[in-house]
Amino acid sequence: MDQSLRLLHVVPTYLPAVRYGGPIRSVHALCRELAAAGHDVQVFTTSVDGPSNSDVPHMTPVDVEGVKVTYFPSRRLRRLYWSPPMRRALEASTGSFDAVHLHSVFLWPILAGARAARAHRIPYVISPRGMLVPQLIRRKSRWVKEAWIRLVDRRNLEAAAVIHATSAIEAQHIASFGWRLPPIVTIPHGVDDPPPPSDAALSPDIIAAISGGPMVLSFGRLSWEKGLDRVIAALAEAPTVRAVMAGDDAGGHADFLASEAARLGVADRVTILARHVSGADKEALFAAARLFAMTSLSENFGIAAFEAMRRGLPVVATPDVGMSEIVRDTQAGLVVDPTPSAIAAGLRTLFADPELCRQRGEAGRRHVIEHYGWPAVARRMAELYRSIAGAPAARPAA
Repeated sequence: MDQSLRLLHVVPTYLPAVRYGGPIRSVHALCRELAAAGHDVQVFTTSVDGPSNSDVPHMTPVDVEGVKVTYFPSRRLRRLYWSPPMRRALEASTGSFDAVHLHSVFLWPILAGARAARAHRIPYVISPRGMLVPQLIRRKSRWVKEAWIRLVDRRNLEAAAVIHATSAIEAQHIASFGWRLPPIVTIPHGVDDPPPPSDAALSPDIIAAISGGPMVLSFGRLSWEKGLDRVIAALAEAPTVRAVMAGDDAGGHADFLASEAARLGVADRVTILARHVSGADKEALFAAARLFAMTSLSENFGIAAFEAMRRGLPVVATPDVGMSEIVRDTQAGLVVDPTPSAIAAGLRTLFADPELCRQRGEAGRRHVIEHYGWPAVARRMAELYRSIAGAPAARPAA
């Protein structure tokens, strides 16, 4: 094996705070595989879990599948994940690592991690995790985020050794800011294999959701960025299709989706499961679906759609979803314009032809198995860390 590395990952939240969606799982999966490959992997994070805290010890390393995770308290400015104990730990220990990997932007731990890395002349990687999308910045907290970018994140990004994107679309979004950026390297997320079959009893709401026969599934956070209202609008033009939408509710968006379904007269064909779904319940939804829809306004990667592909489901995606290029290139489903009529046409095409669904689902399954296993992704990331570990570091922060 190549020489092992000592790596520090800094991320605002971590398992078991699953309410924050796919990035938490993907960061842990990466760290888990790096540790399994023999690297010394540590994570600095907070215990923030919505309005409360995860049930974890503070400021002492916890072993999470081979990853040494240290949780720090955030008692004030929790929306920024501000944590003076984390700052002190970063100042004291960052110099002992070969490389630092910062996950996210706009949040205080990334600022603190970048400052500590520069102070100790340790090279660092930043993964914006889909948050540097001009369209989303304009729609949500525009003035605050633009000020933060100008005063904080631009410097952190320009001083990084590498910026990591998970898709070509995300790389294009980052480059569009036009700053004096370091290289942008695209390495995708990995995808876990499905769990073995389980005899666990299904939850009543899952039994009800799958009892109506084949459906289009959308899985992930229920939030405005996911464009689920586009699927609901498409159902008005696809009268034989029903939809199930499952995931943690972000800001009461589930109520908006239900009201849209009622307004458009399709409420009897829309099931909304506004909760975290995992284990046997999650696998039952995938098994009952005929296809998967991801119609986000912007999606840097789209890990839920890759999970669907791994299980042999074809995907209907819109062009602003990072993995749409893979769906198109591998014929793993359909890429459609982000309009109700185009989405409806894609749904009708696949629902009307089970054999086409099977063929495109199998194409996607083969592609994911061959190219997106986590061990292969972790090897590519380790190569990236090695490439910067010997590079000249940025000047210390003033």
